[in-house]
Amino acid sequence: MSDAWKEREKGLENEYFHRKEQELIGKMKEKLAAENKDSSQMDCPRGDGGKLVETDFEDVKIDVCQKCTGVWLDAGELARLVHKQEDTWVSRLFGNYPDKK
Repeated sequence: MSDAWKEREKGLENEYFHRKEQELIGKMKEKLAAENKDSSQMDCPRGDGGKLVETDFEDVKIDVCQKCTGVWLDAGELARLVHKQEDTWVSRLFGNYPDKK
């Protein structure tokens, strides 16, 4: 009968820690959501105090700084832009498109 009590004790302990982990995860999600609401704009990587605003360009979302007007691309955005515009200097520089003569 002592084995049954040990199993019950272990089950209750696991249930307790699972409940505590779920509470902690909930608090962390609330904190993250609050931070995202407060800082919906990212800081410019140049460090001049500008904020990045997400803008659509050629159906690709790019980030433009409000202060320095610098354009910042996330992973894969340059490739999508190059693919859309095959006959530009950018596509010839970064893409695998042959020069059209």
